[in-house]
Amino acid sequence: MKKLVLIFTIILSFGISNNVAAQGTIVDVAVGNEDFSTLVVALKAADLVSALQGDGPFTVFAPTNDAFAKIDSATLSSLLEEKNQKALANILTYHVIPGNLMAADVVAALKKGKGKVELKALNGQMIIVMEKDGKIWLKDTNGNYSEIVATDVKASNGVIHVIDTVVMPK
Repeated sequence: MKKLVLIFTIILSFGISNNVAAQGTIVDVAVGNEDFSTLVVALKAADLVSALQGDGPFTVFAPTNDAFAKIDSATLSSLLEEKNQKALANILTYHVIPGNLMAADVVAALKKGKGKVELKALNGQMIIVMEKDGKIWLKDTNGNYSEIVATDVKASNGVIHVIDTVVMPK
């Protein structure tokens, strides 16, 4: 009987913890993943935390710590300063698309668009999603590429797709 109670308790706890995790906002998901610690610092510096905790839905192309590490450290440090809050917010909102675009939606749009689709980011600029070399990439307004390395990380107010390079707006 004790084994049965223990098994039931474990199953119940696992089910509850999964439901709680699935209910977290995009910010909660980012805070809970150490690979996004630089993104979380940047969101705080740009005063975007409350915006991304809102109702959404949002699709976020989230750069990892390694993606941020590709930016010159002096430039990144400068962007995190209060005086550059507007520039940082412009960069971060370039990574956010209104709506809930799951990987299947992106693939369907790519098929319809013959391997390329333009999306309007929250900062008002366009970003291109494209298929290249059997992979899915973002192409920013400067012609730089970022590979989408993980998809469909669900949050209560949208979805996160993980990218390997920070994309930059004009």
